[in-house]
Amino acid sequence: MTEILGSTAPAGDLIKDVTEATFMQDVVEASMQAPVIVDFWAPWCGPCKTLGPMLEAAVTKAKGAATMAKINVDENQRLAQALAQQGLPLQSIPTVVAFVEGRPVDMFQGALPASEIEAFVNKAIEAGGGSADGGLGEALEAAEQMLTEGAVADAAQTFAAILGEDDKNAAAYGGLARAHIALGDLDQAEAVLNGAHAEIADAPEIEAAHAQIALARQAENAGPVGELRASVDARPDDLQARFDLAQALHAAGDAEAAVDELLELFRRDREWNKGAAKVQLFTIFDALKPNDPVVLNGRRKLSSMIFA
Repeated sequence: MTEILGSTAPAGDLIKDVTEATFMQDVVEASMQAPVIVDFWAPWCGPCKTLGPMLEAAVTKAKGAATMAKINVDENQRLAQALAQQGLPLQSIPTVVAFVEGRPVDMFQGALPASEIEAFVNKAIEAGGGSADGGLGEALEAAEQMLTEGAVADAAQTFAAILGEDDKNAAAYGGLARAHIALGDLDQAEAVLNGAHAEIADAPEIEAAHAQIALARQAENAGPVGELRASVDARPDDLQARFDLAQALHAAGDAEAAVDELLELFRRDREWNKGAAKVQLFTIFDALKPNDPVVLNGRRKLSSMIFA
C-alpha cells in the first residue's frame, strides 16, 4: 500500500526528546522534509503536562506528515537562550513552535483545546506542502477513479488498505461496500457496512451504500421494463405495476425515469402501501450524490406535492 498512501514513520520516529546537541538534526534539518512541531516545556510546568499528550496525539494522527520535538528548557537553557535571542518568545512556557523548511512559521503559548491543537498541526503540514491526512484523501480519489473505470478489484483493495490506516474512514467503508456491490457480492457489501464503528454508522457515505445495496437487491427481482411499461399504459391506476416499473427502470440504469414514475404514483396516492413511493424515492436519493440533478429535481417536485 506504500505506493498509494506513502510510507508512514514509525511511532518512535514521530516524537523525540531533543537537546542542544540534536536540535540542528532533529528540528532544523528534519523540517526540510516535514514540519516539526517543537514543544518547549519544563517538568514544573502544570499546563505542559496537559498540552504535551494532546500535541503528541495530534502529531501521531497526522501519520508521518509532521514530527514532534520535545525540548526541556531546564535541561537546555543555552539552546532556549539562543533561540530567544533569535526572536522566539520563550519567556513563558509551554511554547509551541512549528518549524517548516528550517525556520519557525507559526507558534502559540499556553494550553489550547485539542481541536485547536490539531488545527495548528494541520496548518503547519499544509504550510509545508503536505497533506494533513497522510495521503488518505489522494488514495480515496485514486480508489474512486479505479471503481469508475471498472478496476473494481483494485479499488476494493485500495479501500481496504485505507481502512487499515484509518478504521473510522466512512468514505472508505462506503467505497469498499460499493466495490462489492459492483462485484455482485451484496452480502459482503452489507457485512462491510455492518463492521463500521457506531460513531460513523450514520455518515452519508455509509447511508448511501446501504441505499445502493437495497436497490441492488430489488434489481435482482426486477421485471422487464417493456412489459411493465405496457401494463402501466394499459392500466394507469395499477399502482403496484407502476411501482414495479419504477424498480425495473432503476435496475436498468434510468434513475430519472424511475423517480418520475414514483412521483406520479405519489401524486395519485401518497399513502399507497404505507407510503412506499416516498420511501423508494428517498432510497434512490440517498444512493445518489446530493448534488445529482435527479436528486435536486426529484426533491423539489416531491416537496411541491407534499406542501401543495
